[in-house]
Amino acid sequence: MAILHLGSMTLRSMATKPETLLYPFETKPAPHYLKGSVINATEDCILCGICEKKCPADAIVVSKEERNWSIDRFRCVQCGACIDACPKNCLSMDPAYCPPATQKTVDNIEVEKR
Repeated sequence: MAILHLGSMTLRSMATKPETLLYPFETKPAPHYLKGSVINATEDCILCGICEKKCPADAIVVSKEERNWSIDRFRCVQCGACIDACPKNCLSMDPAYCPPATQKTVDNIEVEKR
């Protein structure tokens, strides 16, 4: 019986599309439930600091004096608390795979005066 099962699996795999991809050259589309990474639309940001206070991982730092918004992507747990708390809705979650990193970096974003 095992030989029949193996034969049917072999024939089925020859007739269908392969399950694997050539990863560096082909990527799967991001699923709709993937949280991804936090993106700040700086043209709407007022540097209120609510996102910094609501972040459970302390990944966001807001500096009004220097007009700087920064996020430590290695500390971020993609919970979405900062996005829900933002009064101007300038934060969003980018549903894409983040590229692999070998060094810890902090993304600093300069917010221009309006």
